[in-house]
Amino acid sequence: MKCDRCKTECADDELIAYQGQKLCEDCYMDSVSPLKACDPWAVHSAKQSTQTADVQLLPIQKKMLKAIETQKAVLPELLAELLDITPRELQRNFAILRHMELLRGFKGEDGKVYWTLFES
Repeated sequence: MKCDRCKTECADDELIAYQGQKLCEDCYMDSVSPLKACDPWAVHSAKQSTQTADVQLLPIQKKMLKAIETQKAVLPELLAELLDITPRELQRNFAILRHMELLRGFKGEDGKVYWTLFES
């Protein structure tokens, strides 16, 4: 069977019924706990953990930072294409890096949202 949202093939017993849909685990988690890049409590928690522990970034997060550092500002859809990852995976990692105050978004003069380094 396929997930009703992302159309990923899943075993029937792996699909979760939620609001009239059969969802894979990822889509179910996105539905019940959506990502929030601007979440003050998550920012506070991330800042506390980075101050008290040696935080290791995932390879994809390091690539995101490097690409944005090189280009100064980038459209999320172009970054996903450049890194060859799904928009959902990109958003998840952006939210983590935003909570750590490493990346931020801003609206350009053209009205589009760009991502840049937090201190920029």
